[in-house]
Amino acid sequence: MFFIHTEADLEHAIARLVHADPRFGAVLSRAGRPPLRRRPDGFSGLASIVVSQQLSTASAKAIWARLNEAFDPLDHAVILRARAAKLARAGLSAPKIRTLKAIAKAVDRGELDLPALVTKPADEAHAVLTAVHGIGPWTADIYLLFCLGHADAWPAGDLALQEATRLLLALKTRPSVKEMGGLAEAWRPWRGAAACMLWAYYRAAKQRDGAPIAAAMASNG
Repeated sequence: MFFIHTEADLEHAIARLVHADPRFGAVLSRAGRPPLRRRPDGFSGLASIVVSQQLSTASAKAIWARLNEAFDPLDHAVILRARAAKLARAGLSAPKIRTLKAIAKAVDRGELDLPALVTKPADEAHAVLTAVHGIGPWTADIYLLFCLGHADAWPAGDLALQEATRLLLALKTRPSVKEMGGLAEAWRPWRGAAACMLWAYYRAAKQRDGAPIAAAMASNG
């Protein structure tokens, strides 16, 4: 297993990816090297991804700031004890409150050992995360890629990633989640690097950022 924790790690992963599929050399020429996007791991990192789902960066940042102000430290034990009404006042929707509570309960019971995920292959770690109520495939993959730096995480359900893959491979239609899995097989074990490259490609092609990262939230860990 390889992890992308530093700029040098990212350089290495991209070089291996370009060697495996020279089409990424063209991506690199057009879009440039993608940034190293890291965010905190552990409960706080996973919670920040849940909070940011389907929200603008500004909205996610505001809610995250209110949560950190209301709950310090923002850990699983605090969320487990927190009243739903207080979480709602911070701006969380009912489904997100249920998800955070489920994650906190799983951590508390030892059913979700977040530090242990570092030792597991991407697919195994993904299965452990998605076994928890409310953690979908996208959330699991984003955690593996940006919080753990797993070089083989592949967020197949990300729409911007699907569109960038369509552009790279000159497909007529945007590939489905299932199709994305097959298309990325040749990029193992560097699928995470491929995702970062493709988000950069999407930004260059569409003139807007498609990477699902609220960078401002990373400072709270």
